[in-house]
This record gives sequence, structure tokens and C-alpha cells, in this order.
Amino acid sequence: MVTFTRRGALGLATGVASSLILPRFSIAQADNRPSITIAVQKISNSNTLDTLREQSNVGQRIFNSSLWESLIGLDWLGNLSAVPSLATEWRRIDDKTVELKLRQGVKFHNGDEMTAEDVAFSFSKERMFGDTQPSTGKTIFVTEKNPLGRESKELPVEIPAVARRIWPALLGIEIVDKYTVRFVNGSPDVTMEGRISVAASAIANRRSWDEAKSYLDWARAPITTGPYRVAEFKPDTYLIYEAHDEYWGGRPPVKQIRFVEVPEVASRVNGLLSGEYHLASDIPPDQIEGIEKNAAFEVQGGIITNHRLTVFDKTHAQLGNPLVRRAFTHAIDRQAIVDSLWAGRTRVPAGLQWDFYGDMLVKDWTVPEYNPDLARQLLKEANYKGDPIPYRLLNNYYTNQTPTAQILVEMWAQVGLNVQIEIKENWQQILEKTPTRAVRDWSNSASFPDPVSSIVAQHGPNGQQQQVGEWTNAEMNTLSTFLETSTDRAKRHDAFARMLQICEREDPAYTVLHQNAVFTAKSKSINWKAASAFAMDFRQGNWS
Repeated sequence: MVTFTRRGALGLATGVASSLILPRFSIAQADNRPSITIAVQKISNSNTLDTLREQSNVGQRIFNSSLWESLIGLDWLGNLSAVPSLATEWRRIDDKTVELKLRQGVKFHNGDEMTAEDVAFSFSKERMFGDTQPSTGKTIFVTEKNPLGRESKELPVEIPAVARRIWPALLGIEIVDKYTVRFVNGSPDVTMEGRISVAASAIANRRSWDEAKSYLDWARAPITTGPYRVAEFKPDTYLIYEAHDEYWGGRPPVKQIRFVEVPEVASRVNGLLSGEYHLASDIPPDQIEGIEKNAAFEVQGGIITNHRLTVFDKTHAQLGNPLVRRAFTHAIDRQAIVDSLWAGRTRVPAGLQWDFYGDMLVKDWTVPEYNPDLARQLLKEANYKGDPIPYRLLNNYYTNQTPTAQILVEMWAQVGLNVQIEIKENWQQILEKTPTRAVRDWSNSASFPDPVSSIVAQHGPNGQQQQVGEWTNAEMNTLSTFLETSTDRAKRHDAFARMLQICEREDPAYTVLHQNAVFTAKSKSINWKAASAFAMDFRQGNWS
């Protein structure tokens, strides 16, 4: 990763006068803003607050709109379209270059002003890419290990791997002046603006990194530009944010936000009803009616741009034959799961894609049909003898995860598949490469309206499945590179259609179960709106 500098005077001092500017609010002013407590199923899987390390649904909830910000933002309370954030405007220079004008006067939590130098650092070898080189189609293999006890600022191996998943061909950041940067790619890329908007592209403060004793110290209290700053983080227990009153978007309406880890649904609901929690997240649909019987409470939320999947490890002895994996996909009555566990509050989508893909949507595509007879025939052709196939899952990390797994196992049993549930404690155990890794749960999101954001990012050469060694397909990888580098939308659409055929039919990497939905319970007295995402927005205008 190279930082290009066009002008040398980029470390311009802000001047003595800037340090004499009075704070926006007087110290003596009474602070009557509320402090709130939110019960969540999980705070962070990695026990860090690093967007590059914590690539998860739960991470999006605590990061987006509260802590981390990217140059291009998303309209979380609207249609998730791109909006100005830390950059006020951007333009294409050519197929490989995007220029952005930075918002002036943005303050980090430590009082530093954000400049082009912070942007360049955020996309540097030191922070993001390590020793990896710009390349498309080459897998960076990883093992999922929590970076606890790391005493240096050496990056955990997963970070460069994720960085190249998001930015496979980024050459560097060209600094034009203090408030202007250019993203320079090594190949044409029509999705660069989308890549800039994702959480993994959020901007970090250079000085705070330099002053941190270790990566872990930094990753548990990163200095960012968001409306709230980290006050205290006790992994697996709670996370406390405090208002960042110099936030460029206006004074935050909440004085303190306390996320508390409460794994059991009943405990989250009871705590809400008793007044212990102001909001309770990850509410299953079957709990909504009971909560709303109390006239003082309501449940908000609905479907989001995230799909629940079942994922296959084709290196497992019983799953190497694609006919067996195909049998898995045809044995699932997806609509029955939606009707029984989700009360019809979500839907079965057309495979791993979303309507907001626009002209890239493959309109005639569907998930594999529910056909038990076909599943049985495929198993017969594969000469499957009923050998056990492990199914690793967490206990309701996803809403309705355990009951969904129980239904799936029964459906698979009806066609002759001997699937055995293995409950694990964390994602490291789920992804550990052993002979018992075979089937697992997952979910996939689309962070911007193009297939690159999902099928390539999650199942391509540097998607998690390939990086951990579960699945690979040479044609899929070639098409992934084409999708990332071509500017011909018609040909990109055809490539995406072929990728769906490979990943969901011919050589199944996964099978989509249903579109995900997120529900949050709260008191009606709180004027707050749920986003169409895992993210929870507590900025001005969405709390009173």
C-alpha cells in the first residue's frame, strides 16, 4: 500500500488560534440528556471494536451511526442510499480513480481535526493491508483466531485478509491537499464508491494509533469521528459510549449509551418490561404479540438487506460430492420455516441477491425448489450411505437459530440425511478446520447495490468461505475477478447469473434460507426509529 503525496505541506499546523476557540457548550451548562441501556444478544464476536476485525451483524449494530464513519455514508433511516458523510462530495476521475472532498472541521474524539493524512493512514499497510499486495483472484488463507494478548501493533492475520476482500486492487491514496484525496485502483472498478461506504473503510485517527501500546489496546478503544466515543468496554459483558459533543453532525441527543450482553431472549424481554433496559434487540417474532399486549411498549423493525444461509464445507468426506450438497438444498421447505418461526414477517428471496441491485438483479432466479423426492434421488446417485454429517451452530446467535436448525435437521432426515447438531461456544470453534467441519449457519449482507458486495465479498476468492478453506471453484473465481474489473454492465449481469448457477445449483457453496429480519422492542414513550439494518441510529433527529 503506497501513499502518494502531491503537495508536501500536508502537516500544516492548525495554528495557535484554533486552540483558543471556546467549546461549543459551556462546562457549567446542565446536561439533561438521557442515558440509556440496550440489551443485546452479543456485543462483539472478536472482543474488539475494529471494523476490519469485527465483520459481523452485531458489529454493524454498535459501529454504524454511533462510533465509526466512512467518507461516504448510508441513509440508515431511509433507503440505504449513499449520502455525504466525512466527504462532502466525490467524483470519478476515470475507471480507476475516485476523488473526494473531505468535510472540513471534523473532530476526532481526541480533538484532532480529520485531514487527508488520517484518510491515507486508514488505508495504509500499517493499519489495513500489512504485507499483502494489490491483486484480484488470489486467496489469502486465514485461520480465525482472536487476537487476545497481542502485545505489538502487528495486525491480526484476518485484517489484511478482510482488507483485500474489500479492496482487492487498491494501489493507494493520493493526497491532493489537506482536504482532498484520491482513491487509486490498479484495475477498473465500477464499485469503488460502494467500497468507500462500507464500515471496513471507516476513518481512524493517525495519532491515536501511534500512541497506542498495542493493537489490542487500540482496537478496544479506537479514536474515531462518530457521535459517540468509547468510555468503557468489558468484553462479553458491556460497552459504554459517551456523547462526542464536538461531533460534526450536531450534539448527540443521548448522554451515554450502555450496551449490555444478555444472551437469553426471555431475560432481554423481562428486563425491558421491568424498566431495566430502554431497548431490547433481536426479538423473535413469536415474542412480539406478548410484548405489545402491554400498551406501554412496541416492537419496531422488519426485513433487512441480509439473508440467512446454510453453508457447506466441501472438503468434508460426505460433502465432497456436489450431489449430496444439492440434496441438502432440495430438502428444505423454506416457506414452512418463514411461516412457522417468523409468522410471515420475512420472505424467501430469489437467492443471494436483493431488489436494490437494479439492473444487476437476475430476475428469473429462484432458490432451489422444495423437492424431497429429488433430494432422495440425488443421495442415491451419490451413493450416500447415511454416514453422520456434523452441523455446527451457536445457540441463537441469529434470531431463531436453534429452532431453525432443529427444523432443518428433521427435514434433512426425511430425505435420508444423517445430520447431527454440534453446539459451539464461539465463531472460532465454528470455523475451526477439523474433520468435523461440514455444515454451519451464516448470514450474508449486501452493503451496496452490486453483487460484488455479497457473492464476491463473501464467497469469491477472498470471501470467508475460501479464506478458511471450506469451498472453492475455479470458474467462480475467474468470474469474480471479471465482475470486479469489468465496466460492461450487461456482461457483468451475465457473469453474476452464472455465479448464482455455480454457487447455488452445480457446486453448492451455500443455500439461502430466508431474508433476515430484525426487531427491537422499546417503550412507546421513546421517539426512536429502527433502521432497515442491524445498525442502530442515535444521532440528532432520531431520539427524543
